[in-house]
Amino acid sequence: MMARLGALLLACLAAISAAVAQPADPLPSWNDGAAKSAIADFVARVTRDGGPDFVAPAERIAVFDNDGTLWCEQPIYFQAAFGLDEVKAKAPHHPEWKRQQPFKAFLANDKAALAAQGEKGLLALLAVSYSGMTTEAYAKSVGDWLAQAKHPRFNRPYNELIYQPMLELLAYLRANGFKTFIVSGGGVEFMRVWTEKAYGIPPEQVVGSSDVTQFKIGADGRPVLMKLPKVAFIDDGPGKPSGINRFIGRRPILAFGNSDGDLQMLQWTAAGPGARFLGIVHHTDAAREYAYDRHSRIGKLDKAWDEAVQRGWTVVDMAKDWKTVFAFEHGSTGAPQ
Repeated sequence: MMARLGALLLACLAAISAAVAQPADPLPSWNDGAAKSAIADFVARVTRDGGPDFVAPAERIAVFDNDGTLWCEQPIYFQAAFGLDEVKAKAPHHPEWKRQQPFKAFLANDKAALAAQGEKGLLALLAVSYSGMTTEAYAKSVGDWLAQAKHPRFNRPYNELIYQPMLELLAYLRANGFKTFIVSGGGVEFMRVWTEKAYGIPPEQVVGSSDVTQFKIGADGRPVLMKLPKVAFIDDGPGKPSGINRFIGRRPILAFGNSDGDLQMLQWTAAGPGARFLGIVHHTDAAREYAYDRHSRIGKLDKAWDEAVQRGWTVVDMAKDWKTVFAFEHGSTGAPQ
């Protein structure tokens, strides 16, 4: 009897030990499948000291697009939503806008007339949302907007529409010695206000489009930087590899995007020596988020998708590969690690 109890106790201890030794899944919001396996395999290979694909920690650079890759980008880019809300707020102080395009069309909600203004008209609208502001005042306006603005479909703050699986991926990479960067077509000063809290990515690791700023001494004698309505750098398409070279100085070994605007960043990353990981988020889930690709005005995925298939890059099917899209689906805080 005692021998039988002893054997049972040993079996229980062995089971407990095995359970304790088994590491928790670092990507719990990902379904088991080819995409999750490809990520885990890549990380294991480049971090295995002495292995053929080992990469020193200093070279473990991972870059991520933001809009549509780390957070939602529909029905319009969130920075555009911010800029348009700022125009509405400033309109009472500019009665002349009622007679000037593109402001006239926007304030009258004349979508046809606004569309006729094209991209140039949109840029003119957005420029007035920051022109003549100090960088500190602009950052405050972004923070204030995020604190009160809500997405038209989900009725939640825009910075809650962050993809939980990508938060887990960022944390997983950092736990394995990677340095994570954002490389986005969005405005760098717009993103730097909130990316550290949202993603665990500090301002100095955010690369984005930027406007010209001008150093001035303010009326109170303090130096300030004024934002001017003039573009200094566009970090999109072929601008992304240039931005990586200019602001990071190392070629990434991992890159994630979701649209044709990320193609050159993916190509640049793939062209380096040694192990490489190229990932694309494919928006296929109209129920939990949105479904769009080749013909979308926002986040068009066409040429990058074809190249991904041709070259064997990892295409993440949102509907199939993600158990959870947003943290609020299950009450998780989604806080970065």
